[in-house]
Amino acid sequence: MTLRDRLGDTSHIRGPIEDNRSLKDLVWFRVGGPAEILFQPADEADLQAFLKILPQDVPVTVIGLGSNLLIRDGGISGVVIRLSVRGFGGTEALSPTRIGAGAAIPDKFLAAKALELGLSGFAFYHGIPGGLGGALTMNAGAHGSETAERVVEVRGVTRDGEVMTLPVGELGYSYRHSAPPPGFIFTSAVLEGIPADKESISEAMKAVTEHREASQPIKARTGGSTFKNPPGHSAWKLIDAAGCRGFRIGDAQVSEMHCNFLINTGEATAHDVELLGETVRARVYETSGIRLDWEIKRLGAFVPGAEVEPFLGK
Repeated sequence: MTLRDRLGDTSHIRGPIEDNRSLKDLVWFRVGGPAEILFQPADEADLQAFLKILPQDVPVTVIGLGSNLLIRDGGISGVVIRLSVRGFGGTEALSPTRIGAGAAIPDKFLAAKALELGLSGFAFYHGIPGGLGGALTMNAGAHGSETAERVVEVRGVTRDGEVMTLPVGELGYSYRHSAPPPGFIFTSAVLEGIPADKESISEAMKAVTEHREASQPIKARTGGSTFKNPPGHSAWKLIDAAGCRGFRIGDAQVSEMHCNFLINTGEATAHDVELLGETVRARVYETSGIRLDWEIKRLGAFVPGAEVEPFLGK
């Protein structure tokens, strides 16, 4: 029996359900295998309805805009859920200082909404090429600010298909990390800013854009910052000191512009990208004694016989 057969009657589900759907075109690296099933819910109620009929033993993987993901070549078993901007990308002013935003809204659009409302504290989102759901999940940040500072509460759907609202204090936020209940899928959030004049907010956003354009390979197929900054260190400096600037495996390359970015220069596979990343980690460890941790989220299975060992087995 196929997974689709196990879902039973799906006539009441409004979002598309696709079998063996390639995920390459949904992630910025443009690499990786297929999803056994890809479901894109029409809205929160549709997501609830789907999860209520999904057998509990079926694994669920949630993806957003795919800007900070590496999907392995063997693909992802079970169900991949992708929240669309159309169904989960709305924003609204809730008070003079608070914004309600859907989990699929691109971070730069959230920054633009804050500018429209005259709220500071969101300019750093203008330079993050992802969506709010990913930012909530990994406590995304830049330029000395991070998501946890802006969140008041989040709303989401549990693996059982029930809606929950959680205050920021129950999300276990730390550097590039959150700890919501297992299986919790972020659907929206309430965020709070600080009233400020629009000119100063606009200038802050402009500074973010200029910094990003000058220092990051924004036009390349990449997954953004690859490794977390170890305490007291910059990942890119450690990578540069290890002699990895411009290093490549196949069409996967360490960016010449910013060493903490891996890029797909042509026809790289997910295996090429991950092998390059683990080679970089091994070389940094050999030269500095520091173990870099991945910031990019790696999902799915290796193709049998083409596994990549962490730190190349060291």
